[in-house]
Amino acid sequence: MNSFPLYDVVIIGSGLGASIMANRLGRSGASVLILERGEWLSFGATPHEIFVQQKYLANEMWGEKGSTPFRPYTYYNVGGNTKFFGAVMARFREKDFEATEQFGGLSPEWPFRYEVIEPYYTEAERIFRVMGQEGEDPTEPWRSSPFPLAKNKDEPSILAARQRLEKTGLSTFTTPLCVDIRKWSEASPDGTWESVPNRDPAKADAENCFLADALQLPNVTLVTGATVRRLLLDESGKSIRAVEFLHNGTAETVQAKQFVLAAGAVNSAAILLRSADGKAPHGVANKSGQVGRNLMVHHCTAIVAVDPFTRNDAIYQKTISSNDYYFADVAAPRGAGHLQALGKITPIKIRAFAKWAPEFALRLLSSRSIDWFAVSEDLPTPESGILVDGMSITLEWRRPNETLHKRFVSTVSQHLREAGYPIILTSVRDTRNPTHQCGTVRMGWDPASAPLDEYCQSFDHPNLWVVDGSFLPSSTATNPALTIAAQALRSADRFLQLAK
Repeated sequence: MNSFPLYDVVIIGSGLGASIMANRLGRSGASVLILERGEWLSFGATPHEIFVQQKYLANEMWGEKGSTPFRPYTYYNVGGNTKFFGAVMARFREKDFEATEQFGGLSPEWPFRYEVIEPYYTEAERIFRVMGQEGEDPTEPWRSSPFPLAKNKDEPSILAARQRLEKTGLSTFTTPLCVDIRKWSEASPDGTWESVPNRDPAKADAENCFLADALQLPNVTLVTGATVRRLLLDESGKSIRAVEFLHNGTAETVQAKQFVLAAGAVNSAAILLRSADGKAPHGVANKSGQVGRNLMVHHCTAIVAVDPFTRNDAIYQKTISSNDYYFADVAAPRGAGHLQALGKITPIKIRAFAKWAPEFALRLLSSRSIDWFAVSEDLPTPESGILVDGMSITLEWRRPNETLHKRFVSTVSQHLREAGYPIILTSVRDTRNPTHQCGTVRMGWDPASAPLDEYCQSFDHPNLWVVDGSFLPSSTATNPALTIAAQALRSADRFLQLAK
C-alpha cells in the first residue's frame, strides 16, 4: 500500500542529526517527511518508570555473538536519545581529527581538520545555549567566540569535592552543558536532568531546539510509529527511489528525491544492510564493504567514590570534568580518557541495578558518594560491527583499547583515594549500554574504504545522506553530541548548496 505523495526529502529518525536536517531543509521550502519509529513522550515520567521499570527503553532485543539476547539501553521516541541525554556538549580536540597511535591500535585521521568544523561548533553551541567557561581546560581547542552563556556554578558540596581532587594534582574544568541548572531546579527541584526526558527549555535537546520549529512549517510532516525496513534502489542502482516501512502494522512505501538516514549508528547500518538486492548485493551504500563495520562504543566505567564521613547533598552534581589524561602515548602507563561527574545517583537509580540491596544501605551510599564517569576512546576495527537477519540485529563488539581504559580507571581511582574517598565502587558499561555508538557508516576520502564523503553524502548514491553518529571515523574520548550537531549543520549547508 502507498498512501504517501512524492516528497523532496524523506528523513529517517527524529533525533539530533535528523531534527537539524528537517529544520534547515524545511526552511528552504523543500517538502520533508520525517519517519520516526517511536512516539511522543508523555509528560511527568517518574524516576521509578525511568530507572526501575525502564519504561522508555527500546522495546526490542538485540543479539550479542556468543551471549544471550539483551534489551539495549537506547531510546526510540520523538527527539531521539537527546530527550534522555546528560546534556554534555563538548568539542573534540584539534588532535582528535588527526591520526594518533594508541595502545590498542590506530585512531584514524578525519577527512577534514578542526578548523573546518569550528564555525559549526560555534553555531551549534549558540543554538543549544551551551554554558561553559573557556580557558579552564588545558586541552581545549581554539574557538572563534566564547561560550554563549556563563558556566553553571558548582553546588557547595561539589565545589568542596573539586578542591579535594585538585589537591591530588588533578586539574578540573567546568563541564560544558546545554542545561541551565537554575532554570531546571525551578521546574524540577528534586532531580537531575540525566536520563530524564523533558520538554522544558531548561535543557536543550533535538526536539526543542530544531524539531519543534520545523514542525511549524506547512511543508514538514512527522509520522510516528513508522519502522523503516529498507531503502529501495532505482533501476540503475545509482539512486534511492523509496523507503519501505511499517506504519502501525501496515506496510507502506514512500518515494522522494533525497533521503536522510539518521536512525542511530546501529539501526542506520542495519537499514542499509537489510536493503541488499541484486543491484547492491552487500547492502545499500556498501561498495566499500564497510557498512556495519568499525562499530565503536566508548569504553565507559561508572565510579562511585564514597567518603563515609562527608555528606554530599548535591542534587545535580554534573559540573566537574578533567582532561588531564585525555591524550596518551602508545604505552600510556596511567591510561587515557576523559573524566566527568555523573548526574547524582539516588536510591531509586541504584535499585535498578541492585534490587537485592536494603533501602537504608542505598540511602547511605548515595548520600556519602560523589559519582563519576570515566570515558576512553574506542578504536575502529572491521571485526567490530553488526549483523542482520531480517529485522533482528546482532552485535560483534571488539574492545581494542580496553587495557588503556582499565589503566585510566585505576589512575582515577587512585586520585579519588588520595582525595579522601576510601571506598571506590566501579561498574563497567558493556554492549547492553551502547554509549555513544558510532562509526558504522563512516566518512572518508576514498569510496573504496568509506561509505560517506566528508559531508556525510553517500559515495555510491548521491541522493543519500547519513547524519547520526554513524559517520564518525573515530570515537575520541568525549561526548559526541556537539560534533554530530555541528556536522549535521555542515551537511545541511552542503545539501542546500548542491540543490541550487
